[in-house]
Amino acid sequence: MPQADAGQGEAAPPAAYPPEREGWYAVGVLALTTTFAMLDQGILNLLIQDIIVDFQLTDTQASLLLGPAFAVAYLIFGVPLSPLIDRWVRKRMIAVAIIVWSLATAACGLASSFAQLFAARMAVGAGEAINSPASYSLVSDFFPRERLPRAIYTLQLGSVAGNGLSLLLGGVIIYVIGFVGSPTLPLVGELRPWQAVLLAVGLPGLLIAALLLTIREPLRKPPSTPVSPVPFWGALQFMGRHAAIYGPLFLALTLGALDNGSRAWGAAFFQRTHGWSPATYGMVAGIAAIAIMLLGLWLGARWVERMQARGLVDAPYRVVVYTRALNIPFAVAMPLMPTPELAMACNAVAYLVLGLSGPMLNAVMLIITPAQVRGQVMALYLFIFTVVGQGLSPVVTGLTTDFVSGDLGLSIMLLHAVFLPLALLVTLLGWRPYRREVERQVAAGF
Repeated sequence: MPQADAGQGEAAPPAAYPPEREGWYAVGVLALTTTFAMLDQGILNLLIQDIIVDFQLTDTQASLLLGPAFAVAYLIFGVPLSPLIDRWVRKRMIAVAIIVWSLATAACGLASSFAQLFAARMAVGAGEAINSPASYSLVSDFFPRERLPRAIYTLQLGSVAGNGLSLLLGGVIIYVIGFVGSPTLPLVGELRPWQAVLLAVGLPGLLIAALLLTIREPLRKPPSTPVSPVPFWGALQFMGRHAAIYGPLFLALTLGALDNGSRAWGAAFFQRTHGWSPATYGMVAGIAAIAIMLLGLWLGARWVERMQARGLVDAPYRVVVYTRALNIPFAVAMPLMPTPELAMACNAVAYLVLGLSGPMLNAVMLIITPAQVRGQVMALYLFIFTVVGQGLSPVVTGLTTDFVSGDLGLSIMLLHAVFLPLALLVTLLGWRPYRREVERQVAAGF
């Protein structure tokens, strides 16, 4: 029988998971939701060079639109609202969040000044602050531990599609507008191409909000160890008891996130260094990202399940370690490549690594975190990724270019060479404690 909605933190017996078909339906809908979230979030990266020209911005000012505008909203809304994820009906929270960020993305397309665009980007961040922690919390209550990695990989299809479409779809729209001209709206006038793109990708997300309400809210699973019901205190107390795991995970995420500025500045780098237009970069990078990251998701799911079949309970953590090591030489080499084709080939390795390791970082967190604080812990984890990776890293890249290197490509190379090896070394510190915790859970029957 279908599971009834259980939005008030109701717990289920240890083995009480919904029918698998309901779980996969929910994963499909949530993956589609994540597609629109990543599309609306990432589309500005493709358009930033044209916005710089129209508003006469410096790289540091532009980086505020790419990062802090989004991250500040996450700080204000994401973490403070996370206790509600562990208590309220999560699918309804996500539906409201979709409405907010979709309208805000469309509002970005109507902005006529830097201040208006900054405010609209903050609203996008406010809506998307709920989506990821609530989605991961939902999925982890649909599947047992051994099935969770595949579910997370499938959910990550939305992230792959959204990131790729933000490049591909944006590039196609810019290309089409170049032939037919920009549309003209009443009271607004003729839109710039980047404004038309933002309107086109923002409004369709409203249709997904209704679809969210068709999934079932699963019962929350009991914790494997006692957890305080006090908001935030229970999550922090649990993380403190397992600092040997959470400390390296959070610190490595911070270091790796500081390197994410190269993604935000990707279109600008190819435009400045290799002369590619935003349309060309968007279509090439979009197709490459979708195809190669999908391959990474497929390979990652099979890789983890084969290791699990061999009795390796730390299989998700192994994937994270191995792929981070693989990425370093190609990331450092990318900005130094003499042709755009070779630079894109190095980026292809990064796309593959992201498809392999991204879902497993989330699976590692979900496997060791009790359901009663999962939304809060994931919100804190994603808060670091958002504030540092999306908020601070574009600024770090812009500041490095303006005040240190004087060249965007050199800045990207320097940041890769510093932060990626440090992130790998810190990740290694949490490997053994993670394995011991999972072994304890297995022995206890959780």
